[in-house]
Amino acid sequence: MTKNSDSSNVAQYLADNPDFFIEHAALLGQVQLSSPITGRTISLQERQMEVMREKYKTLELRMAELLRRGEENDVITKKFQAWAQSLLLARNDVDLPHVVTSGLQTIFGVPHATLRMWRVAEDFSHTWFVQGVSDDAKLFANSLTAPYCGTNNDFEAVRWLEETAGVHSTAILPLRVRPESEAFGLLILGSPDPHRFTADMAIDFLINISDTTGAALSCLLD
Repeated sequence: MTKNSDSSNVAQYLADNPDFFIEHAALLGQVQLSSPITGRTISLQERQMEVMREKYKTLELRMAELLRRGEENDVITKKFQAWAQSLLLARNDVDLPHVVTSGLQTIFGVPHATLRMWRVAEDFSHTWFVQGVSDDAKLFANSLTAPYCGTNNDFEAVRWLEETAGVHSTAILPLRVRPESEAFGLLILGSPDPHRFTADMAIDFLINISDTTGAALSCLLD
């Protein structure tokens, strides 16, 4: 029988007999182990304490990370509520596109924001938010089932921003009345920080912003 199989048999025996060290308590003080932390020889009891300390430390780190994320989400939620409230307080429908973008800039600290719409009512056909939209941009909007986040790949929509030279990351949000509807617009966010909008970021809040903007601006449609 090999050494490995012997040790496996011992480990299995101890697992099958949890009362072994209760019946042979004196062995707890006699078994000597090498600590991977300090490198010195310690008793089994000391090693158990080391393992428990490491587990406790790991749990503390996980709890701290969960608390940090919870606090961040709470801050974002409060910002979202303030932004949504600003949409409800808009005096005129035609002001809504500006309220949407300016709120994202001031409340969320997004450096660049703009939007474009199509299929709007005749009363809004000459406004700034319907200008310069190509058929390709409309097709691109319809192809988006979720917000695009990532580098600025010279999208036509990104060129709608007032400043594009310093934009290194973007979020492009399709605007729809309902998730299954055709897109009637695009909301574009831009940042000089390449890590502000990334392909692997969570997009839950961006989806909420997209859905809320779509609902708010649907009053401008034909």
